[in-house]
Amino acid sequence: MGSRYSKRYSEEFKRDAIALARSSSKTITEVARDLGVSPESLRGWVKRDRIDRGEGGPGELTTAEREELTRLRRQNAEQQRTIEILQKAAAFFAKDSDR
Repeated sequence: MGSRYSKRYSEEFKRDAIALARSSSKTITEVARDLGVSPESLRGWVKRDRIDRGEGGPGELTTAEREELTRLRRQNAEQQRTIEILQKAAAFFAKDSDR
């Protein structure tokens, strides 16, 4: 049975592994086995690299686009919380001024 914890690989290691997988005549599974990483991890790294290079299909977001989307969603959620607080404050002060 495998470990419950995934290994973390440096960006440099991933870049080198992707370059090796792209330039090698071996399959991704063979390259992964040679490097001691899981084939699924290497396959994911290669796919992400392909998308980042603009070689992905329509609707596939690059890493930069995914990071921007995450940032914008976080910002949107914060703004929604601010709006809710301001609405409650406005209702409170409107009720207080009616007296």
